[in-house]
Amino acid sequence: MNHHHGCHGGFSLDEKTRRSWYSPESVLADLREGMTFVDVGCGDGFFSILAAKKVGPKGRVYAVDIDASRIKMLQDKAEAEKLGNIAVSVGRAEDALFCKGCADIVFYSMDLHDFEDQAQVLVNAKSMLKTTGKVIDLDWKKVKMEFGPPYDIRFSEKRVTEMMTAAGFTVKVNDAGPYHYLITGTPC
Repeated sequence: MNHHHGCHGGFSLDEKTRRSWYSPESVLADLREGMTFVDVGCGDGFFSILAAKKVGPKGRVYAVDIDASRIKMLQDKAEAEKLGNIAVSVGRAEDALFCKGCADIVFYSMDLHDFEDQAQVLVNAKSMLKTTGKVIDLDWKKVKMEFGPPYDIRFSEKRVTEMMTAAGFTVKVNDAGPYHYLITGTPC
């Protein structure tokens, strides 16, 4: 089975629905002006746009997704909001390496399970991150529910913790509302 990230089980997330599940602002609470944020599997860029506003003109956002049409939507939004600090690219997460040791946050939003090679994606994150940086994974809890990705492709907190630990991160697990968790990894 080939799961492309961004499709979210065939529904597009409107902001109101998203905000009823978790607070996007608290997900990006660590982001400050001037920081560098990497959004891997950015979809149409909901978090990229929020991050670009938070890091400001001195900051930088790198966004990558395999789906060119969603990257186009992100570019249109960035232009409409006159955000000149977002660099976008179409491609696989496994090939995304924007810089070495430059990123404050590397972010996955509900898509880690969609990548073919999670270990490679996490290795990339580690090489992009500053020593003080962190990788953040916001994802669906592995419980059966009426919406979101199918149960069997979801990753449990334990599985993500094991993957991140294996990639050389110290891991912290938090709740992010009723349906999602937030896992933060800092380089060991």
